[in-house]
Amino acid sequence: MSTTPLPAQHRALLLSTPESGFDAKTLPTPQPTPGSAIIRITAAGVLPYHGDVYNGTRRSNTVPTPLVGGFGAIGHVAVVGPDAVALKPGQLVYVDCVVRARDDPDSFFLSAIYSGSTEGSKKLMADGGWRDGTFAEFVRVPLENCIALDEGRLCQSLGYTVQDLVYMAYLLVPFGGIRDIGLQAGETIIVCPATGFYGSLGVQVAVAMGARVIAMGRSEEKLGRLVEDVKRRSLSRGVDIETVIITGDEDKDADALRAFGAADAVLDLTPAAAATSTHTKSAIKALRRGGRVSLMGSTTNFAVSQIMVNNITLKGKMMYERETIVHFAKMLERGLLPLGKDLIETKIFSLEDWKVAFDTAAEHNGVGKCVVITP
Repeated sequence: MSTTPLPAQHRALLLSTPESGFDAKTLPTPQPTPGSAIIRITAAGVLPYHGDVYNGTRRSNTVPTPLVGGFGAIGHVAVVGPDAVALKPGQLVYVDCVVRARDDPDSFFLSAIYSGSTEGSKKLMADGGWRDGTFAEFVRVPLENCIALDEGRLCQSLGYTVQDLVYMAYLLVPFGGIRDIGLQAGETIIVCPATGFYGSLGVQVAVAMGARVIAMGRSEEKLGRLVEDVKRRSLSRGVDIETVIITGDEDKDADALRAFGAADAVLDLTPAAAATSTHTKSAIKALRRGGRVSLMGSTTNFAVSQIMVNNITLKGKMMYERETIVHFAKMLERGLLPLGKDLIETKIFSLEDWKVAFDTAAEHNGVGKCVVITP
């Protein structure tokens, strides 16, 4: 396919300062450089906490300004740098927000969301040329952050819309932890807590992978709604989800988990506000000997003696690796995850309606719910 010349200017959501908020601006169009691609964005995901990131409330997510906002997105390759050998103009791609330093894999940031925890990460985001995100008509991203998708298979054979494909940006986070501990079909995994944003998506992903899920949460009503949502939106038959109420009694909760038999794995997505909760210790106590735990949250409460005696493996995980996205794309293309119009509700907003998009995402999130901005 021939390359269409880039326009001299494009529209983007620019954050000059946290106090000023975003403005839809006309900016110079980014140009390709070695190691990069220019992507014409079709739809970019909005996180439930995007508003708090950009107004400075979420202090753990610091970003430099000025900045074009964004997150994971779907778009088409417009132009590639001179060293690209596989990506071609016109290809549909997933744009990953995790940018890693090529000379130091320990230095990484989340484009337009989080500047990282090391000096190298902060330098990479501020000065590396990848600061701006996907709330724009065009974005320059590293070649390795462009994951090719089979548009014919996904959008024609399976009938997914490009906007609905953005939902994968949310699912990839728990999938990263689940895949990191090698969850297999037929195994039992405890997801704790399961009723939050990423926890609920972790339940959905584990079910799609053929696992039996034990979902822990403090609200019986929320757990019931979670089970209903996952079953209604699952493409597989015989969805196996059990629920356990978190009472705060460590041993009582462990006994409730063990009532379903010894579990093989735990996906822990504890929010910072619940860091000292006992639910992680209860989940670890319910594991079989040789069980595995993926720590993706902020828990500080471990069952140390159980870990030692029962040879439990603990693995911390921040986001995911590139090969995880590639594998996830293959699952999508095989039709293993629900993204059809009857299984997901995507709300679409323009650049000018960013405030409404952020407010909507704070409420409209979880299983089968997606909010996107379309330039």
